Amino acid sequence: VQLVESGGGLVQPGGSLRLSCAASGFTFSSYAMRWYRQAPGKERELVAAITSDGGNTNYANSVKGRFTISRDNAKNTVYLQMNSLKPEDTAVYYCRWGMNYWGKGTLVTVSS
Repeated sequence: VQLVESGGGLVQPGGSLRLSCAASGFTFSSYAMRWYRQAPGKERELVAAITSDGGNTNYANSVKGRFTISRDNAKNTVYLQMNSLKPEDTAVYYCRWGMNYWGKGTLVTVSS
C-alpha cells in the first residue's frame, strides 16, 4: 500500500490550495478515505472523510464550508480543496486508508 500526498505549500491567508493523495496497492474504489492534519505541538485530527463512491462526506467543524473532499476512483486519487485558508490551518496534512495506512504528509503553511 502506498499513499502519496502532494499540493502543499505556502499560501497567504484567504488563499486556496488543492491537496492530492495518490493511492496504490489496494482496491481504492471500495474504501472510504480520510484526510487528517497535525499542527505543531498538537495532536493529529480528522479533517474530512469521504465514502467509497464519493456520495457522502464529513468535515471537522473548523473546516466546514471552506474545505471540500472529493475523489476520482478512475485515478485512485482523493483530493482536499481548501479555500479561505487561515493561519490556524497550518499543519502537515495526511491521507489515511483503513486503520494502519498513512501517507508521509504534505506541509501547508498559511502566512502573510
